[in-house]
Amino acid sequence: MAPAVALPVLVALVALVAPGLGAAPGCDHPAHRWCRSRDTAVACQVQSRCPSLPRPAAAPVELSLYYESLCPACREFLVLELFPTWLLLPEEMLNITLVPYGNAQERNVSGKWDFQCQHGPEECLGNMMEACLMHEAKNFSTYFPVIFCLESGSSVTKNLEACLQIYAPEVDSGRIIACMQGDTGVALMHHNAQLTEALDPPHQYVPWITINGKHTDELQAQAEASLLGLVCHLYQGKKPEACGGSKAPKISPGCRR
Repeated sequence: MAPAVALPVLVALVALVAPGLGAAPGCDHPAHRWCRSRDTAVACQVQSRCPSLPRPAAAPVELSLYYESLCPACREFLVLELFPTWLLLPEEMLNITLVPYGNAQERNVSGKWDFQCQHGPEECLGNMMEACLMHEAKNFSTYFPVIFCLESGSSVTKNLEACLQIYAPEVDSGRIIACMQGDTGVALMHHNAQLTEALDPPHQYVPWITINGKHTDELQAQAEASLLGLVCHLYQGKKPEACGGSKAPKISPGCRR
């Protein structure tokens, strides 16, 4: 039986005996090193001849949720769709950005930003509370369960202390309250207002969902019908067992502007 020939050596021999099958012009790596790394194979345009190279990690599905804290449809989507999907999938599969602002309006009054929210002052308070929570906790896996707790409870604005004790006891509620009462909370809400107003197309209702930076009626409908199924369909990497999940409950109509 003929002796086995190592793949890098085989590639090098191919390059020597068949110059037309060689590397790309400008490749300054010797042939026996072409398959040593993905970067080298890409530089020499020989990836197809290096089957042993590890596949690049698939990019996560990017989801941004533009919402307001007291909108019933926003709360339903976050509690019944977004949070369960996040729990079921590995973190490298789904990247979530939360923007609490929604259909609010801002105006500059004597050099200071003032906010008016669709569901009244309590919603403005809830929006700022969640923005300050994200600012202080920083880590998504720390603050998202707390936001889930707030949005699924009887009162978004009155359960901060209890939700922190359950899901993130290491986060100081005093820092969140100080943020809400100071300039930082206002700056965070102004930033969320800018993010929301910059949407293209402009949002018409909330929850307003973008997937990989895009919003279409079809993506919105698919996300509301079965977010788990949508993310599993869009993700290009190896699918986990959770991707065999069933459809989620029907979501109520959104809060229009």
